[in-house]
Amino acid sequence: MKNFYSPVHLLLFVFLLGALMVLIQLELLSYAFEKLGLPPELGLIVLFLSLFGSAINLPVTRIKSDVPVQELMPQAYWGLLRIPAQRFRNETLICINLGGCLIPVTLSVFLFSHSALDIFPALLGITIISIISYFFSRPIPRLGIAMPILVAPISAAVVGLLISPEQSAPLAYISGTLGVLIGADLLRIKDISRLGTPFASIGGAGTFDGIFITGIVAALLA
Repeated sequence: MKNFYSPVHLLLFVFLLGALMVLIQLELLSYAFEKLGLPPELGLIVLFLSLFGSAINLPVTRIKSDVPVQELMPQAYWGLLRIPAQRFRNETLICINLGGCLIPVTLSVFLFSHSALDIFPALLGITIISIISYFFSRPIPRLGIAMPILVAPISAAVVGLLISPEQSAPLAYISGTLGVLIGADLLRIKDISRLGTPFASIGGAGTFDGIFITGIVAALLA
């Protein structure tokens, strides 16, 4: 079986794990989980599940592409995983990322059900971040949808503080994660047919550079 991890990527993986340990020692992550109302042990479990789940993409459907067929795609990078070059056959496989989509959505539902947040502030926050994410996100040919990484967490933190100061942390996390998923992923589905890529993943940026870290940073700032 061919190994798709290069030495550079393995070194980066070790570096990120080391940086994660430093953050834990500094209690930043524990503080973020505390603000979210999560026990530190549960928070760390969710964090590590999101880290390793970022390499798992679950196929959902295929859509036809408007881009002419290319013989061979260049190397693509999804978080720490290097995806081998794939032939583009005039269709794109749509997947859902476990660590960058399903786990953050599940945590958002858990936080809402275990907080004092009302449905209206939550929907308002999600709507605002969805609009911001859609406005700042851009389709990149042969790659996917991208947006500046700090836009969503800072916006979500501000939204949380303005809409519900008492519940700013959970609202910031929920708005940040679901808002990015809706605005930068789901509302951009129509653009995927013009990207000319054989593979697209909802929430597929991974953990440290994607949706999960958006929610954590937003909770820290709120």
